[in-house]
Amino acid sequence: MTYRVVLLIGASIVAVSSFNARAQEGDATAGATVFKKCATCHTADSDTNKVGPSLNKLFGRKAGTHPNFAYSTGMKAAGDGGLVWDEAALRDYLHNPKAKVKGTKMAFVGVKDEQEITNLIAYLKQYSQ
Repeated sequence: MTYRVVLLIGASIVAVSSFNARAQEGDATAGATVFKKCATCHTADSDTNKVGPSLNKLFGRKAGTHPNFAYSTGMKAAGDGGLVWDEAALRDYLHNPKAKVKGTKMAFVGVKDEQEITNLIAYLKQYSQ
């Protein structure tokens, strides 16, 4: 193998690895578009409750505990049972809210596309720092 072939293979591996890392991390800009599905009921860029609680500083928050929001009994019970919003818990919830938290008031049916969820999580993470 020549030096150029080895260099080309190495560059290709780095490029593919970089692409996969970005795909796993998600695209916050694309997530902002996905968030439009949520924006009727939620905010992320401010600590203001709407029909749903603010999602500002969501990651690390115990479920059912955002101040001044009237949570369902099911959401409060989920939090009391140990549900804390991290990427895995949110991913499960976004797939099917009623399956993840029995008795949630959230009427949204969920997001079925994995990449949309990944992008949405990237968008929300920027408001949790």
